[in-house]
Order: sequence, then structure tokens, then C-alpha cells
Amino acid sequence: MRRREGDGCPVAGALQVVGDKWTMLIVRDLAGGARRTTELLGALHPISSRTLVERLRDMERDRLVERRSLGGSPPHVEYVLTERGRRLLPLLEALRAAGEALDCNACDDRLSRSGDYCEACPNRHAPPAPGPARPHARSRGDDSIVLL
Repeated sequence: MRRREGDGCPVAGALQVVGDKWTMLIVRDLAGGARRTTELLGALHPISSRTLVERLRDMERDRLVERRSLGGSPPHVEYVLTERGRRLLPLLEALRAAGEALDCNACDDRLSRSGDYCEACPNRHAPPAPGPARPHARSRGDDSIVLL
């Protein structure tokens, strides 16, 4: 992400780090632990592999993620949130709550589409609600958030 000289405001500085469309979605998908590049690519559809790699490099430079080489041929890599990156989790929760309050999407929309909640969803670890059984299969399908 290109740095611009800001006005010294922490809000402007934070937006330079997280203002990209994909940053918080990557944080969301790394909230549950390390992910390989291919896992992130599948979960963040329709992001292109080029955009994902560029964003991960920016996030690594910003010390939000750590890149871990797993070796092999071809080389395998995984990414994990750093302590600095984990500081974004309250913002992630605030965005989720805002999305629900603004009636953009609901966690149950994702559950019905992909069979599971996203990694950072508080419903992921909640006891099942009474009634019809929830689908149990985990999917790494479309994790996009639509804000209108």
C-alpha cells in the first residue's frame, strides 16, 4: 500500500494500513490461525492471486502478518497474524456488528450459503440453536462481505 503523508490523526494512519478492500477480509480469514496462500485464495473469491499476493506483501511489510515458508517444491507458504495484526480483531468485530446493524448481511446468510460461519464469527463456537440441524460441512467458498 502506498504511504501518503497524513495529517497526524490516528484514524488516517489506521486507514492507510487497513483501508484496502481486502485487508480486513484477510484478517478475518487468518483470525482462526495460519492459512496457506491457496486456502486464502479460495476463501476470498473473487480476489485474483496477484492482488492477494500484493496485499499479503503489504500486510507483511506493515507487520500485520508473518510469512512462514513450509519448504517443498514448489515452495509452500502460510501466513499467520502477528501480535500487531491481532490488534485488528476488535475492529473486525465492530465491522461485523455494523454490518448486522445496517442489515447488510447476517451470519446466518453465510451459514446457509457455505455451511459454516467465518473464522472470526462469534456464532462459530456458540452452541447450536434449537430447531432444524445446521449443515456441518465446512466450506472455504465465498467469504465476501457485501456492504450496501
